[in-house]
Amino acid sequence: MPYKKITLASIFVLGALTLGCQSTIKPIAYTPQKITGLKTPESVVQAKDGRIFVSEINAFGKAGDGQITVIDALGKASIFASGLDDPKGLAIIGQDLYVADNTKILKITPTGNVSVFVAAESFPTTPQFLNDLEADLQGNLYVSDSGDLFKTGKGGAVYKINPQGSVQLLINDTQDARIKAPNGLLADDTGNVLMIVDFSSGVLYSLNTQTLALTDISEGFGGGDGVVHHSNGTMYVSDWNNGKVFSINTKGDVELLKSGYQAAADIAITKDEKYIMVPDMKAGELDFISLK
Repeated sequence: MPYKKITLASIFVLGALTLGCQSTIKPIAYTPQKITGLKTPESVVQAKDGRIFVSEINAFGKAGDGQITVIDALGKASIFASGLDDPKGLAIIGQDLYVADNTKILKITPTGNVSVFVAAESFPTTPQFLNDLEADLQGNLYVSDSGDLFKTGKGGAVYKINPQGSVQLLINDTQDARIKAPNGLLADDTGNVLMIVDFSSGVLYSLNTQTLALTDISEGFGGGDGVVHHSNGTMYVSDWNNGKVFSINTKGDVELLKSGYQAAADIAITKDEKYIMVPDMKAGELDFISLK
């Protein structure tokens, strides 16, 4: 599928995506090296104190064998929380880590205490495959349900969760057939714009969360998985199926940033914006792409 340049209207949307104040963020205190030996790593996020959290699914569909690994400011990895099912998307609000774990959302405190923040029955429709997780500056969470993507290809949806844990459906495949298997999410500072990359179609969309208007932004990303944003306006999208990471500049030009991964999953950018962190699910590794 060919790449499509971002429209002028969409460039304005991207211009609203910023990282906020970074004055209190601690940069990585070492030159990051590839982390190996991970158990099916799916998502990654960095806290303001420099620690990096990685979700590890281990065996798909096996309850209790998932975990969260934390990498400290010196590059040492250790288990932060265990006993999870199939943990995927990660997001941090305040001091707490939130995890999309199969059909529920978990909350993990700084001490590693795990609790259910949103149970499966709290969703309007029982989730099938909760995938990526994103937070906005107002403390809301956004989670994608990729649906039954490996069988019927139905059931895709995106939800908004307020700070009290109340769930609101934003869009699903019944409302718009373009929502096939939504995966990577990226919210702007206001929460009024949500970028969505679809795993099945490889299309990047912009969703206006107020009007629910869905706009095609770019396409050709294969198994679109993660989407992140640099404060200079550049966006990055990972392609799980083809093991690639792409960049999209403010003019809409798509370029290959790096290839050769076995399965480039839910990427993230470090707080100092010097690296793209790439969980390679099948290789069991966390890679760092330098943006210098």
